Amino acid sequence: MPVLPAVRGFASDNQASVHPEVLAALAAVNDGHQPAYGDDAVTARLREVVRRHFGEQAEVFPVFNGTGANVVSLQAMSERWSSVICPETAHINTDECGAAEKVAGLKLVPVPSPDGKLTPEAVERYAVGFGSIQRAQPAVVSITQSTELGTVYTAAEVAAVAAAAHERGMLVHMDGARVANAAAALDLPMRAFTTDAGVDVLSFGGTKNGLLLGEAIVVLNPGAVRGMPYLRKAGMQLASKMRYLSAQLVALLDGDLWLRNAAHANAMARRLADAAGAMPGVEIVRPVDANTVFAVVPKDAAERLRKRFAFYVWDDRTGEVRWVCSFDTTESDVDAFAAALAEELSA
Repeated sequence: MPVLPAVRGFASDNQASVHPEVLAALAAVNDGHQPAYGDDAVTARLREVVRRHFGEQAEVFPVFNGTGANVVSLQAMSERWSSVICPETAHINTDECGAAEKVAGLKLVPVPSPDGKLTPEAVERYAVGFGSIQRAQPAVVSITQSTELGTVYTAAEVAAVAAAAHERGMLVHMDGARVANAAAALDLPMRAFTTDAGVDVLSFGGTKNGLLLGEAIVVLNPGAVRGMPYLRKAGMQLASKMRYLSAQLVALLDGDLWLRNAAHANAMARRLADAAGAMPGVEIVRPVDANTVFAVVPKDAAERLRKRFAFYVWDDRTGEVRWVCSFDTTESDVDAFAAALAEELSA
C-alpha cells in the first residue's frame, strides 16, 4: 500500500478522511445478510433518526452522491417543462456538469447573488412567465446552506425565501451539502431552518462531514414530490447494499457526531481567517460563517504556497483563493498553514 502524505490540505472537505466512528459503524453492520435495496434494519433505523431531526412527516432516501441527490430531488419536484431559480454560484449551476438540465431536462435560472444567497425580491423578479407557452414554467427555488461562498442563511432568511416561493405556487429545495456546518454556525437544530422554515426537500450532505460516501434526500413535505422511489432507481442512485450507506448516516445523526464534526471545522476556519487576516497583504473578502475562508493573496505567494498545501484559486483575476477546513483539520494544521503563508508573503 502506498504511504499517504501526512500534510492535510485546505482544498475541500471532500478530501478529508473518514471519521473513525463512521468506519466503526460500517464494520458493525458488515456481518451476515440483510435485505437489499433499503428493506434492511439499518435503513429502518435511519428513518427513525431522520424523523427525530426533521419531523414525523420526513422521508429519507439514501443516495450515492450530492449531484444525484440534487438531480433526483429536482426531478421529483417538477415537470420536464419546469424551471428552477437558483443563485448563479449554486453547485447545480456551476459544478455538476449541467446534470439538472441534461438528466432532469430542467431549465436553470441563475440569479446574481454576490453573497451566494437568494432573497424574496430575487424570487419575485425571476419567477416570471407563468402560463406562457413560450417560457419554462417556474416550479422550484433552490438554495444552498451553507452557500458556495461560505455564507449562511438565517432561519428567518430561509423562511422569507420559502414564503415568496410558496406564494407563487413554487416549491423550495435546499442543497445541504454543508447543512451541518450551517446548524453549528447558527446554533440551531437543522429543523429550525429547514422543516420549520418551509423547505420542501433537502439534499442532506454526509461526505463533506466525515462519511466515506453517501448523501440523502430528505423529503420534508411529502406532498411536494412525485415518484421519488422510481426516480432514485432510474437516476442510478439506488444502492443494493443500502445498509452501508444508512449505517454511515445513522452514525452521523443518531448522536451528536454531525454537530461535533461541523462545529470543529467551523472553528478551524475561524482560526485560519483570524491568523491570515492579520497578515499584511492578505484580505479576508467574505464572511466566515461556516468552514470556508475566502481571501485575496498576492498571486506569487499563493502559487508558492500551493506547492506546499493544497487549495483552490477561486478567481484568478482578483487573486481570490478558497481555503476549506474539515472535521479532521487540527489546530496544528492551521498554524502550520498560517506560518507557511507568512513565509511566502515575506519571500
